[in-house]
Amino acid sequence: MPSLHWLDDDNPNWFPPTSTALADPEGLLAAGGNLSPERLLAAYRRGIFPWFEDGQPILWWTPDPRFVLRPSELRVSRSLRKRIREERYEVRVDTAFADVIRACAAPREGQNGTWITRSMFAAYTRLHDLGFAHSVEAWENDQLAGGLYGIALGRVFFGESMFHRATDASKVAFAWLCGRLEQCGFDLIDCQVETPHLASLGAVPMAREAFEACLADSVDRDPTGSPWSHA
Repeated sequence: MPSLHWLDDDNPNWFPPTSTALADPEGLLAAGGNLSPERLLAAYRRGIFPWFEDGQPILWWTPDPRFVLRPSELRVSRSLRKRIREERYEVRVDTAFADVIRACAAPREGQNGTWITRSMFAAYTRLHDLGFAHSVEAWENDQLAGGLYGIALGRVFFGESMFHRATDASKVAFAWLCGRLEQCGFDLIDCQVETPHLASLGAVPMAREAFEACLADSVDRDPTGSPWSHA
């Protein structure tokens, strides 16, 4: 039966079966626990991610269906292709992770707050220090114009958030990432939930069961190269 489980700190590797996630709100699986590296990595390996706002307990989600993109299936519009050819932006990797996550956390039009709380910032910065979290950045005249960050496990990249301060900057960073992930043998980019923006780039829904099967096959397989060696 669907039910909301409460996590404690004693066993960071334990999560309830994802089949018990609530249908309303869609995919809410558990609350509580902490944002330790062990807990976060255990969650991502199972297709579970945290999302909550200040004043709430940590909430853990596993939506069904999942929104995903295979790197080879990126949809590049004519305008984006032209933007890439212009070489307006220089793409860098892992040179400004903290700045990227801060920019992603900044208030956006139509939003009163952010889900990237101080505790989330600290947790993902720790994962970056450990080599699991990465940023892809678009720079213009040595100014950070856009970018994204996420978690890499095996041959899966779990996208977390992206931002832009200049036209198409985050799209250029994302297109570069897809190309590098494809070169390095990555199987999947997890986009979490459907948005029109991600759909325009080629992301599609995948049933939770199929998504979890893909994770089981991919998170423990080494890629054929490192996407993060480019600078």
